[in-house]
Amino acid sequence: MSHVAIGCDHRGFDLKKSIISFLRGSGHTCEDFGCYSTEPVDYPDIAQKVGQAVALGRSEWGVLICSTGIGMSIAANKIKGIRAALCHDSFTARRARQHNDANVLCLGAEYLDPESASEILAAFLATAFEGGRHSRRVNKITALERDS
Repeated sequence: MSHVAIGCDHRGFDLKKSIISFLRGSGHTCEDFGCYSTEPVDYPDIAQKVGQAVALGRSEWGVLICSTGIGMSIAANKIKGIRAALCHDSFTARRARQHNDANVLCLGAEYLDPESASEILAAFLATAFEGGRHSRRVNKITALERDS
């Protein structure tokens, strides 16, 4: 099983609790990088912590949750080595892994219920990167990070 870094802002707090239960119930371990209540926080701070845990190899995967998932996705993708994908269903989660080798899943708490979010996460974790022509494209993304 995998080790997952997870974090949320105040709008994603309740969904994060259910995702942690799902992960642990599925045999995964996780590290919770906050937030720990519904008190307002700045999502880039949480995205940075989760992104660094993944980029530095302390966690295999990351999960970030905010109201829409957009802010977390933007912030996480600023971290070298992170390919964060905002996914709305199992199909986009599988494609994020197959084609983009995504290592951080972003979710929107305002439009996903716990069951749907768990299904998306399960698809993300169970799907392998296909490599092949997709490797060339991921390598170009890596080059963008290096050359910027």
